[in-house]
Amino acid sequence: MEKWPQTFYGYRRDNGRVGVRNHVIILPVDDISNASAEMVGNNIKGTLAIPHSYGRLQFGADLELFFRTIIGTGRNPNVAAAVVIGIEPGWTKRVVDGIAETGKPVAGFSIEGKGDLLTVVEASRKAQEFVQWSTELQREECPLSDLWISVKCGESDTTSGLGSNPTVGNLMDKLDPLGVHLCFGETSELTGAEQVCATRAANPQAKEKFLKTWNDYNDFIMENKTNDLSESQPTKGNIAGGLTTIEEKAFGNFQKIGKNTNFIDVLEPAEEPAQGPGLYFMDTSSAAAECVTLQAAAGFTVHLFPTGQGNVIGNPIEPVIKLTANPHTAATMSEHIDVDVSGILKREMDLDQAGDELIKCTIRTANGRYTCAEALGHREFVLTKLFRSA
Repeated sequence: MEKWPQTFYGYRRDNGRVGVRNHVIILPVDDISNASAEMVGNNIKGTLAIPHSYGRLQFGADLELFFRTIIGTGRNPNVAAAVVIGIEPGWTKRVVDGIAETGKPVAGFSIEGKGDLLTVVEASRKAQEFVQWSTELQREECPLSDLWISVKCGESDTTSGLGSNPTVGNLMDKLDPLGVHLCFGETSELTGAEQVCATRAANPQAKEKFLKTWNDYNDFIMENKTNDLSESQPTKGNIAGGLTTIEEKAFGNFQKIGKNTNFIDVLEPAEEPAQGPGLYFMDTSSAAAECVTLQAAAGFTVHLFPTGQGNVIGNPIEPVIKLTANPHTAATMSEHIDVDVSGILKREMDLDQAGDELIKCTIRTANGRYTCAEALGHREFVLTKLFRSA
């Protein structure tokens, strides 16, 4: 008898990808277009405005990362259609064209020469059209190989490395052979375990790329004389939970990739995987909202978030499933916890059982069940910025 379903029900998009949500988003290109985007979101029910803080006077790699993140957000299969609003037409068109490559409906509007009110009227009419179109789309049965799952941990403590992170690793070991796309990240939180992590590369190229990525990060820290990461790595919450060094935190974090799953490539922030199914490492911040935003922009459709002390993170387009092995957190923050695996520490559940429960919850979420973060309205969307603006 199967322990969990071998299929899920999702939205098959024109480019072959499968979404587990069906959002119509109102996407501002820049911070000064947030007001227009939010007005459209208020006008048309069933849309989702995604305001953010950047988009003007960025340059070089920072600007490329910005476009990769904003365009990737619109390209994510959980998005059925997108209305893009920017201050001027050039950058607006660049975002629209990038999203349009997927085949999904997208329309762009620029504010210059019109003002907010006329822009909002025009964009609202298009948003209404997109919502009514998208609500007729039907879910269809899909193999688990159509799932793209990203992972990150937050507010880690001793129970993270002992219970919730290995539960995620157990899921990876079970789903990787089925052709699921998987992604982990958090470059800074592998400090002290980077050499061990490098041994989990599936090929020499991936190993070399990973070590270069980590060394570049470490060189940046040293160049800025930030060799003391007090209150950042580990955080006060980590220390309160019993993790006194970054090395302890790193080896707990490392448990999320399981015992048998090796990563096949290393991604830039918000870079969409190109080598087919398997586990990928993405160069990301360890800040919760930044990391999830980058992974969602790369096309991942379900996120697993183990927590120890308790974290409330969500994302506008990628549902975030939270699990904990901390009995206190499971009791005091139950409205935030989708999967309680504290039975591992209480010897009421083994790791294999915990992994099965997480897979079941992941499939239920993919089928449409709201996560705790979705039900509570958590839509954290935070762009990663590399440089000062010009």
